[in-house]
Formats: sequence, C-alpha cells, structure tokens
Amino acid sequence: MTVIVGLVHKGRVYLGADSAGVSGLQLTVRRDAKCFRTGPYVMGFTTSFRMGQLLRYAFQPPHPTGDLHRFMVTTWTDALRTCLKDGGWARKDSEQEQAGDFLVGVAGRLFTIHSDYQVGEPADDYAAVGCGDELALGALHATAHLGMAPRARLTAALAAATHHSAGVTGPYTFASTPKQ
Repeated sequence: MTVIVGLVHKGRVYLGADSAGVSGLQLTVRRDAKCFRTGPYVMGFTTSFRMGQLLRYAFQPPHPTGDLHRFMVTTWTDALRTCLKDGGWARKDSEQEQAGDFLVGVAGRLFTIHSDYQVGEPADDYAAVGCGDELALGALHATAHLGMAPRARLTAALAAATHHSAGVTGPYTFASTPKQ
C-alpha cells in the first residue's frame, strides 16, 4: 500500500504522501495524513497506520547532534526502537527486530528507514517508499533538472504512482522541515 516521496531542495526536506489504506483488494481513503512534521523532523510512513500513529504521536525523537548519519543510525534509531516496542508495534522474527519503512528528513538531509532499522541516505537527494516507489522514483528522476518547485515534483511523482499502481490514491498531503 501507498507511496511516500521525498526530496531535498535548498536545504529543506519536502515529503508528499497519498491517502490509500489497503487491505487485500479493499481500498480506504484515509483522512489521517501519512506525512507530518515533528519538531525539526519531517516523516512519512508506509507499512502500517499504527506504526505511523506511534511515529507521529508517541515518538519523541532526540535532537540531532554531531555526525548526523551516525546519530540517525545509533541514538535516533535506539529511541525509535524503544517507542515502537512500547507501543506494541515492533516485531521479532528469528530473533531479529523488524518495523516498517518510512522517510525522515532533518537538517537538510533525507533518510530512508527500512524495516530492519537500516538507515539509508540517497545520493540523488530524493527517495520513495511503498508499493508505488519505483513509479515515483522514475518521475522524480525525470523532473530532477526541469527547475520545478518541490511540491510540483512531489505531485508529479505521486500522480505517476496513482496512475500506475492500484495501491496508491489521492488526495495527497505534504509536509516539510522548517525553514533554516
């Protein structure tokens, strides 16, 4: 289900999300947004609305310090794991913890958090997660050098995923990191 798209533009991170809630062949358009701002962070989730609710309302992400990638991989991820465990969302399979996939933007950088808590940072300054991710990535790549505003690029990526994926639908929501 879903597609979350993100990009970095002039020191800010912008995210866009669809509104699909999918279970099997059932599609529900959800009112609760899949992307949002929390302090200096912007986040957009896929995998589970419960996980997203914990990210939005229960997770108290620590303030970023020092080497940002190292911070995200260690301090930030440890706080995330605790929140998801306390909220009953984290899973264990063969003694390995698993969560879900989502995007996080902070301090002008975009990170992809994978279900194994791996923290990735795209070299292209854009990313997408969810069932429509490949379609959205194609649109983000195609618009990279067209001089489009961030929201227009995100909308184009979301529209491409909506047009070609049965698990993606509007309306779209958007969020960005605060101005520096």
